[in-house]
Amino acid sequence: MLKQTLLASLLALTSASAFAAAETYTIDGSHTQANFTWTHFGFSNPTGGFDNIAGTITYDADHPEKSSVEVTIAIDSMNTHVADLDTHLKKPDFFDAAQFPTATFKSTKVVAAADKGDFKVSGDLTIHGVTKPVTLDAKLNRAAVHPMSNQPTIGFDGSVTIKRSDFGIGAYVPNVSDEIRIRITTEASVPKKADAADAAKAAK
Repeated sequence: MLKQTLLASLLALTSASAFAAAETYTIDGSHTQANFTWTHFGFSNPTGGFDNIAGTITYDADHPEKSSVEVTIAIDSMNTHVADLDTHLKKPDFFDAAQFPTATFKSTKVVAAADKGDFKVSGDLTIHGVTKPVTLDAKLNRAAVHPMSNQPTIGFDGSVTIKRSDFGIGAYVPNVSDEIRIRITTEASVPKKADAADAAKAAK
C-alpha cells in the first residue's frame, strides 16, 4: 500500500511539473477543428470548416502572458458539406485559394481572464492576403498527460466573430452575412523526443 501511495504521489508530481513552465505543444490535426457559421438570407445558419490545420501552442500555466499560438489553415481543405459551395468559396470572388492558399493566426498577446482557465488571445489573423488584429476568447479544457501517447497534452476551445468584408471577401453582403462566427477546438501535445529529432532533421 505504501509503495502504491508513493508511486501515485510521484506520478502526480511528474504530471504537475510537466505544465509548470512554458512548453511548446504541436497541434494534433486529427483532433482540431476550425468551424465557421454564417447567416443565409436570415433563414438558416450553415456551418463549414477546415480539415487541414497545423501549428504550435506555447503554454505557460504560471505565466500566461508568456504563452503564444501560431496556426496555419489550408484553404483548399474547406468543407461545407456542399461540394458546389466548396468549389465556389475557393474561387476569386471569395477566398481565392489558388492565390491565397493559407490562412494564418499568430498571437501577439495572451491575458488570463477573471475566470480560471479563461484567456483573451490577441493576434494577427491573415485571410485572403489581408491581416487584421482579432481577439479570441479561449478556454483551457484540460492539461494532463495523454492516456494514449503518455505525452503532456493540452486542449483548448476558442471563439471569435469577424467581418469577412474586412478581409476583402464581401461578396453577397448583406444577403449572406458579413459577420462570421468562428469556433475552434484543439488538442496539442509535446512531441516525443524521436519525433522532435526527425522534425529537426527534416527542417534542415
